[in-house]
Amino acid sequence: MQTHFEHSAALVREADRDRYLATLFAPAEHRDALWSLYAFNVEIARVRELAREPMPGEIRLQWWREVLSGERAGEAAAHPVAAALLATLTRYGLASDRPVALIDARAFDLYDEPMATVTDLEIYGIQTQSALFAMAAEILGARGATSELVTLDAGIAYSIAGILHGFARHASRRQLYVPLDMLNRHRVDRNAIFAGQADATLHAALGELRALARRHLASAQAKLDSVPAEILPALLPAALIGPGLRRMERPGYQPFEFEPASPWRRQWRLWRAARDPRRIFRA
Repeated sequence: MQTHFEHSAALVREADRDRYLATLFAPAEHRDALWSLYAFNVEIARVRELAREPMPGEIRLQWWREVLSGERAGEAAAHPVAAALLATLTRYGLASDRPVALIDARAFDLYDEPMATVTDLEIYGIQTQSALFAMAAEILGARGATSELVTLDAGIAYSIAGILHGFARHASRRQLYVPLDMLNRHRVDRNAIFAGQADATLHAALGELRALARRHLASAQAKLDSVPAEILPALLPAALIGPGLRRMERPGYQPFEFEPASPWRRQWRLWRAARDPRRIFRA
């Protein structure tokens, strides 16, 4: 079983380095569990890239649903990430409803249907990133409504930040995660987005999206003092949201050419937030 956790750690280190580094600030006895959770997220988040077409993607997602329901015990035992995840769920008494809801929400990624409303986007963030923050916090001992509300806001903000960072990639495959009601409010031409053209209307819509992320960061920040210290490593990845938003507001920002901060700078920001948790949700 230890080799399964080692495989999960290696996958997270390669595919989600921010979360891998954040996990190093957690107690050693919980790191393998966190890596198994994050490796599961990597597997689900990259289904579209691996499957390329909706039907094979749906089959992959259904396999994971059946793993979580116990229908594929033999196959799961031979799959390092599945085996590590199931061991973690059992060890910490975590229900499978959140991972299943995460899988269901990620089915949206397989298709080119646009995100319809801001509410839909927030629900997507809750079912994907908020669920991930909440499960990581539970592994570290979270209990109570305050922790749940903090992870909810953190996940929505993190999801929005990911959409802003991945805007060019999504547009290249004609995916729209920026909600249609927001685009319509600013009279953004969707065909211009797919052509890689950014004008004032698009900049205005993306500015509104950044403002939405900031509202959720502020809501999480307001509750931070009530959060138990032991769950802070689960929240550390959120420390990268604010700096990323500020980077997008520099003169000359181009959404189709945006480059995130360098790996060493991201690592430095995680380290600073670990030393001073007030930085985690700083917008």
